[in-house]
Amino acid sequence: MPRKSSGKLKPPWRHVVAVLALPMIVTLVAPALILVLQARLGWQVAIPPILRWTLMALGAFLVLGGLGLMAWTISLFVRVGRGTLAPWDPPSRLVIVGPYGHVRNPMMTGVFAVLAGEAALFGSWGLLIWVVVFVVGNLGWVRYWEEPDLRRRFGQEYRTYQRHVPRWIPRFKPWRPHGE
Repeated sequence: MPRKSSGKLKPPWRHVVAVLALPMIVTLVAPALILVLQARLGWQVAIPPILRWTLMALGAFLVLGGLGLMAWTISLFVRVGRGTLAPWDPPSRLVIVGPYGHVRNPMMTGVFAVLAGEAALFGSWGLLIWVVVFVVGNLGWVRYWEEPDLRRRFGQEYRTYQRHVPRWIPRFKPWRPHGE
């Protein structure tokens, strides 16, 4: 049964809690712990200087781009969806504008980019493993939990969106319902 929307914005503290509980743990806390563990165990990899600088530049690009995409999608969840990014406090309206017109999971794409960027920036095998584990876990999460939940909450509106917008590989031209 679709949830009724009050049309009101959630209090700011709910967004702060959601961001601190999810993206901050995934993109800052877990990577920091991995880097500390990697350093303590002496699992540093020697990387030639030219490759090191290339990886750092690529990493910085991915981190900044990923953070920008995450900020954009979170703001859409607030303004359009009237909810947060947290599964326990989700949007009450389906968000299909902005990057969501190109791909169904742009927020996760942003997180994936940040994590891959951190792995490149630090030249860390431990962070690269974290990226793979996180991506694989989320492939299952999205398919087997998130999408069934969205179909249940938004019904035919989500099914139509799902038919027109790919899960992971963005479409070039954004989809707009009813040709809007």
